[in-house]
Amino acid sequence: QVQLVESGGGLVQAGGSLRLSCTASGRTFGSYAMGWFRQAPDKEREFVAAISRIGGSILYAASVKGRFTISRDNAKNTVYLQMISLKSEDTAVYYCAAVVSFGNTIYAQTGSYRYWGQGTQVTVSS
Repeated sequence: QVQLVESGGGLVQAGGSLRLSCTASGRTFGSYAMGWFRQAPDKEREFVAAISRIGGSILYAASVKGRFTISRDNAKNTVYLQMISLKSEDTAVYYCAAVVSFGNTIYAQTGSYRYWGQGTQVTVSS
């Protein structure tokens, strides 16, 4: 069992930056592949980025590639999502997710993840 807590969301102007953090409970954070997802009003939750258990594999959605960077610090039980050049269409609730994995396996589907945080709101004003 792992509990995930996101932070770092807020209101930012278009073109601005934010860094989201997701901190996990427990002492086995390095066993989990991690993902970031987002959900805008009246839309389905969508994949943003994923990172393998020790960071050897990373994947981004096409809509954020080149603007968002996922990273992790296993010593701090934390995964980050650095977001730059934000656009109004990035407005959503951002969730982090975790699943036990092996090697460099990463996942882009919501159904692959077992544990979810409560979400943090990101609002980009144009």
